[in-house]
Amino acid sequence: MELDEIRELLELLKDTDITELQVERDGTKIKIRREKFISSWEIPSPTKQVSQPEVKEIKEEAVEGKKLITIASPIVGIFHRAPSPEASPFVEVGGTVKKGQVLCIIEAMKLMNEIESDADGIVSKILVENGQPVEYGEPLFLIEPI
Repeated sequence: MELDEIRELLELLKDTDITELQVERDGTKIKIRREKFISSWEIPSPTKQVSQPEVKEIKEEAVEGKKLITIASPIVGIFHRAPSPEASPFVEVGGTVKKGQVLCIIEAMKLMNEIESDADGIVSKILVENGQPVEYGEPLFLIEPI
């Protein structure tokens, strides 16, 4: 392996996240390893702060003169509106729901967690898109009580 070829390999690796490369040509082996250093630590500030008791109780909001109940995510995960990609959604906007009825599934660590309605009512708004990640305490549905 020629020196120019080694320089070319080093140049290719410069702009990548690859930390180790092993190449063998014509019976010659070369192993390139580099350490990745973090120049500074950046701690992201939380975008939302939700206290534990706030999520457990049913929240009511006044929107357009109506009192709406907010159903929030009890866990972090991926929001799914239906039990499978081929199935129809659990609920639609304008649909009636009963207390305890499944509204959606949140997938967390390959476990499917059913999220149920806290009250009888009509689904006023679905606040999350299918397949979108959700955070603990993030509002998922607005329900107009009946």
